[in-house]
Amino acid sequence: MKTALVQLNVSDDPARNLPVTEAFIREAAGAGAGFVLTPECTNLLSSDRGWQNEVLCLEEDDPTLAELRALTDELGIWLLIGSLGLKTGDADGRFANRSFLIGPKGQIVARYDKIHMFDVDVSETEKYRESEGYRPGARAVVADAGFAKIGMAVCYDLRFPHLFRRLAQGGAQILTLPAAFNDTTGAAHWESLIRARAIENTSFVLAPAQCGAHAAHGGRPRRTWGHSLAVAPWGEVLADGGSDPGVTLVEIDLARVAKARARVPSLLHDREFTGPGEAE
Repeated sequence: MKTALVQLNVSDDPARNLPVTEAFIREAAGAGAGFVLTPECTNLLSSDRGWQNEVLCLEEDDPTLAELRALTDELGIWLLIGSLGLKTGDADGRFANRSFLIGPKGQIVARYDKIHMFDVDVSETEKYRESEGYRPGARAVVADAGFAKIGMAVCYDLRFPHLFRRLAQGGAQILTLPAAFNDTTGAAHWESLIRARAIENTSFVLAPAQCGAHAAHGGRPRRTWGHSLAVAPWGEVLADGGSDPGVTLVEIDLARVAKARARVPSLLHDREFTGPGEAE
């Protein structure tokens, strides 16, 4: 299936971001893509919790989700909305970072809430506490898209290989990793980790990304790495979206999954073991 990775440079204004996203999805569908993927934070990228509370919505009221569902129905494609920031109604006021798989009639086929929160100190001046604004998910998701089984993950999940193992052993042939990857860690680790997850799990990894410097009303300015990647089950990089917004097309042949798994059937070879620190 012809697949498209949409690379974005969103601001913190969902209304401003939506027309750009729609235009790229139309471009991808016009080029023949039957499966289109957008990055994490498709509706906005912001570290200003007050501003997020002002512009974010509950899922049932979110205009980006409604418009992209309608567009998917119009175009008759499969769409992975990498993630949307959404209000949850939780007592602590935290949001959800939620990925959606949308079917060709605009139906929501699957939802996945990002499990691992980006709470890190990249440097003395660059610190992130995603869990202060977003609640972590607690459920791994493999969705049946008809043409493939899709295992859903988001950004920082990349550093937790046991999640991807669970998805692959749960039937996933394609692992999706929409991201707004920090440019410092992206330069060092992005490609290496994605290739590792593909090789370990003999699966395609499709990783649409945010890129560049992101305009914001307030809060800490953000820069993201870009380089949306499509990686094959044997570890080859099939496509790299570079540093600018746009659409990257790639052909996905699921026979490559079966071939890689036949050559190295490691998904069948996990063993129980004890230690360290456990009784022998």
